[in-house]
Amino acid sequence: MAKPKRRYVCQACGSVAHRWQGQCADCAEWNTLVEDAPATVFSQKHDLSSGGRAVEFVSLDKPGELPARRTTGLAEFDRALGGGLVPGSAILMGGDPGIGKSTLLLQASARLARAGRSAVYVSGEEATAQVRMRAARLGLADAPVKLAAATGVRDILTTLGSMDAPDLLVVDSIQTMHSDTIEGAPGTVSQVRGCAFELIRYAKENGVALVLVGHVTKDGSIAGPRVLEHMVDVVMSFEGERSHQYRILRALKNRFGAVDEIGVFSMASEGLEEVENPSMLFLSGRDQPLAGSAVFPAMEGTRPVLVEIQALIVRLQSGATPRRAVVGWDSGRLAMLLAVLESRCGLNFSAAEVYLNVAGGYRLADPAADLAVGAALVSALADRPLPDRSVWLGEVSLAGEVRPVAHAGLRLREAAKLGFTRGYGPSDTKSDPSALKFSGVGQLSNLVDRVMASE
Repeated sequence: MAKPKRRYVCQACGSVAHRWQGQCADCAEWNTLVEDAPATVFSQKHDLSSGGRAVEFVSLDKPGELPARRTTGLAEFDRALGGGLVPGSAILMGGDPGIGKSTLLLQASARLARAGRSAVYVSGEEATAQVRMRAARLGLADAPVKLAAATGVRDILTTLGSMDAPDLLVVDSIQTMHSDTIEGAPGTVSQVRGCAFELIRYAKENGVALVLVGHVTKDGSIAGPRVLEHMVDVVMSFEGERSHQYRILRALKNRFGAVDEIGVFSMASEGLEEVENPSMLFLSGRDQPLAGSAVFPAMEGTRPVLVEIQALIVRLQSGATPRRAVVGWDSGRLAMLLAVLESRCGLNFSAAEVYLNVAGGYRLADPAADLAVGAALVSALADRPLPDRSVWLGEVSLAGEVRPVAHAGLRLREAAKLGFTRGYGPSDTKSDPSALKFSGVGQLSNLVDRVMASE
């Protein structure tokens, strides 16, 4: 390593000399030269305090036109995005294989292109003939979408630079992209991060809405480096069960909108169809009420969705170990609710197997579902159906109290629109008397009394 040079700085005028002398040569002051701490060769090469270009700062209230969202023509897709595509934004969409990610993005690209916008679809997993075959099956063969099959990021950016910037750029998928400036096979951490950075930089500089399709791991999280989710503006998850026809598009991160909005689609032979009333997907069409079934008005963003919660209690022989099985709800919360029912209400579940299911494969994370789950459990234990056309909502505490929930009025109004006539929940809930008949439940023991009395 080269020896660092000494330097002396004048304390009066700031001039620099490479040897000490009694008088400063610039300002003629005496005894003002002081030796400065020597800079190492490394610090000299990596000093970023000078040599750059000035950055322009603007105020938040700077006058000017803000970027307008671009609607895709799929209302459910736009709802999950927060109102449409934002120019210059980067969207990362993940989901299980075969769930319909490519189908959804191809439909969105086709509708955007038919509306007069320019859309580019780059496939790194399929040949153009395969994508065209799917487009013909979906009835989108006549859509003016620019289609290409490529995996080299340099080739893609060079081609895009020679044409007008599109309104939408879809890259399917980011794990198949490759940059020749980075060593490693496609899909490695460095390749995914580097390719995503170059594509996002192009989108930001040219005002292009970029959608990156991402693979998922066995546990459902997006594969690749975690920094990939920090680099993009929106992270979306396309969920659903293969055995069910519905698909849910959920925003996990959104810098331009709410993260609790969902879009609901139904898989049909012609592709994904929008579902305007998701509640009908999760409610059974039975004519008579059955024991162990309760309806809960859940909230997904600003949209109420009514789901059916089903419970089954099976008595066991003495000495057998009971089983607890949950589908679509938190198993730990079920254990807590069973403990509250046994401790506060005097019910006995220790000698019975408990099975809980959210109909339609829907997944609940709302604590307001406690009362509906409790009602289904008590109804199954007593083998008595709950009141017909009724909904249940409320959070249950460890003391057995039924606590208020958010957006209770909106939930009850949605239930009334679908023909429900009775609602049960926290006592201090304000409801519209003309919507449905509401009854307050202050304690979980009051719920048990209502079910046992077959009100």
